[in-house]
Amino acid sequence: MNAAWSMPFRVEAGTTVVVVLATVLPTLLAPQSWWFVGLAVMGSAPLYWRRAALLPVGFIVGAATTALALTYHSQPGAPILFLPYGALVWTYTFAAVRTSPRGRVVGLAGLLAGVPVSLVLPHENLETFRYVTMAFIAAYALGASARARREQRAAEDERTLRLAEERTAAITRERTRIARDMHDIVTHSVGLMIVQAEAGPLVLRSDPARAEAIFDAIGEAGRDAITQLRVILRALRGQTVREAQPGIESLPDVIARAQQAGLDVTFEERGSPHELPVEVGIATYRIVQEALTNVLRHAATDIAWVRVSWTPTTLTVEVTDDGKGGERVCGFQEGHGIVGMRERAESCGGTLSVDPTVFTVTASLPIG
Repeated sequence: MNAAWSMPFRVEAGTTVVVVLATVLPTLLAPQSWWFVGLAVMGSAPLYWRRAALLPVGFIVGAATTALALTYHSQPGAPILFLPYGALVWTYTFAAVRTSPRGRVVGLAGLLAGVPVSLVLPHENLETFRYVTMAFIAAYALGASARARREQRAAEDERTLRLAEERTAAITRERTRIARDMHDIVTHSVGLMIVQAEAGPLVLRSDPARAEAIFDAIGEAGRDAITQLRVILRALRGQTVREAQPGIESLPDVIARAQQAGLDVTFEERGSPHELPVEVGIATYRIVQEALTNVLRHAATDIAWVRVSWTPTTLTVEVTDDGKGGERVCGFQEGHGIVGMRERAESCGGTLSVDPTVFTVTASLPIG
């Protein structure tokens, strides 16, 4: 299809041709002055450019239509069939498109001035006055209705798009959360099992009681991992999850498991504890869990501290080792675990920082 013969071109050209014929042909049915026919052309042909230059076209069409109305009865062969088709189509278009407030005022002023002048000065009768006035009101109402429907469809499309974007963002956030949970559960539990499984054979003969405790701890870590993974899998399937995720009240459990794995963890709490938002409690638990797992797997030390400080507006959680992290400063890069901890803190509106010189993880979480 020729690009010049596109849908907008055909609509504009077709409408203009119909209006020109309806306006000009009646002037040719009886002998008319050449300028009267010219006014009829000026009152209709410019409509083709009405969407590109709405107000200038309205001025030209309106002036020509008013001139036609004023000279209508003076033409030979009058009365002839004459209706302001061009002005009516322009009025519909003016009401149907969005214009600036200034443009709207100018256009309405032109209509309110031009229509009465075209009727009063030629001394038209009451029936003509009423008919023409109603025609312009109907044209404007139809245009305004078309604009309202178009804006409503646009608003509905925008709302649909926004809801789709929100659903996509929610799905992405949920996937990220599940990925973090999977990472924390697997790395913590598997890390504990690996550390204890490697220590088990070393004490199996020299200290059977300790070896038995180690194997019990391995089993407990595995069972805990399976329980938490089942919760995540049920959430992935869309099933109702009744089990609450561990929060700050479960910190003694994660610390106890780290101690069973051979890590000497000292827990300190400052300030007055009070009720936390659920997401802050979960973030606190997961951050401490991941930080202790990192100490077990990478710190080459068996000493760590967990400090929790309460204020009315902020919960500060700090996990650090015994200061032997300086060897890891050169080339330090954040892995998935640290990235996940930072994401958890930020999802609650908090922050997380890492000091690799002594490998201290500090999370500041708003609670007020």
